Amino acid sequence: MGACGKSDPIYRASQRRVWHNQGDTQVSEQNTEMGMNPSTDDFATLLEESFAADSPIEGTVVRGRVTAIENDLAIVDVGLKTEGRVPLREFSMAGQPAQIGVGDEVEVFVDRIENAMGEAVLSRDKARREESWVKLEKNFEADERVEGVIFGRVKGGFTVDLDGATAFLPGSQVDIRPIRDIAPLMNTPQPFQILKMDRRRGNIVVSRRAIMEETRAEARSEIVSNLLEGQQVEGVVKNITDYGAFVDLGGVDGLLHVTDIAWRRVNHPSEVLTVGESVRVQVVKINPETQRISLGMKQLESDPWDEAASKFELNSKVTGRVTNITDYGAFVELDNGIEGLVHVTEMSWVKKNVHPGKIVSTSQEVEVMVLEVDADKRRISLGLKQCVENPWEDFSSKFPVGTKVEGEIKNITEFGLFVG
Repeated sequence: MGACGKSDPIYRASQRRVWHNQGDTQVSEQNTEMGMNPSTDDFATLLEESFAADSPIEGTVVRGRVTAIENDLAIVDVGLKTEGRVPLREFSMAGQPAQIGVGDEVEVFVDRIENAMGEAVLSRDKARREESWVKLEKNFEADERVEGVIFGRVKGGFTVDLDGATAFLPGSQVDIRPIRDIAPLMNTPQPFQILKMDRRRGNIVVSRRAIMEETRAEARSEIVSNLLEGQQVEGVVKNITDYGAFVDLGGVDGLLHVTDIAWRRVNHPSEVLTVGESVRVQVVKINPETQRISLGMKQLESDPWDEAASKFELNSKVTGRVTNITDYGAFVELDNGIEGLVHVTEMSWVKKNVHPGKIVSTSQEVEVMVLEVDADKRRISLGLKQCVENPWEDFSSKFPVGTKVEGEIKNITEFGLFVG
């Protein structure tokens, strides 16, 4: 190994040990000899001491005191040969004024001990970033909320200041529903949930939507716990679908199924309801596990089937309106909420194997006879042909058995002839 020069750290360390002991009564000859002729172990010890003595504070966070405020700069003393200047904006949250004054203690990041101007180069932003990452990692591990400020827009989302650390807020994580104007949310402190962190790459992804969903779930649980089955409540129609309407009950939605809108047949909820309309509904069922709420409007009115048997007597003739036609018959509305079925076999005395749509049409007013009433099953059997004379009875009276008649051959089959 070559001789130690005066610029060598081991030489300087050995000399410091000697000069440090000059205040003693005697200078240790042993130390002097070790400094001049160090062993291998002494080399290691002296090298370690040299690095410790020369270790700079550059690249670390230190505590300092604000000594003055000049224009938009804070003069900070961190115990170095010179003070440093830090822009006031680095002491403020995004969109907020700086809250700092002379005499305040602050933590700053030392970029350089001295620049070309002879001043210490300090940064509050970098210190806050270092502090924030430590805190944010703890928040992330504990699944805790953090406070931040949306201050910028980038491709695919927005930037959020988390007390010094910059995070990315995807556009899909801003709210539960898409927001057209985000201006009211900018520069306002609000809670966020950290979804992902990567300190090596300096990436943080946050969500505002997760906070809103959690808050909404808490509010929903509270509202649901105060509702009772059978209770009547006011709500606003929020959305209409083919199978029903969603009603906002003040923070929680309930489903008003199409079959529970009215006692009568409702083909589509839009026939009765409109979005934004205020409605009074009854809580039909609450599922405590899924927190789903089933609502009803028809339950607020008396059930027309309660008086169906007394109102529609057997063999009585009534007038109704055809509401629906199927392959097996036609449904006729006799009263609000009460429909009966005219089976295809009860439609005509003479027309066989004919589709009901060729005998009656939707919305047609028809006279029918009540053949059967089953209030428990909510069924009424009706007859259309019973309201006209039976041509077979008239024929049998005109042409007794044995009478000779003339007619036209209508059809020929293997088993006989049809004569009309």
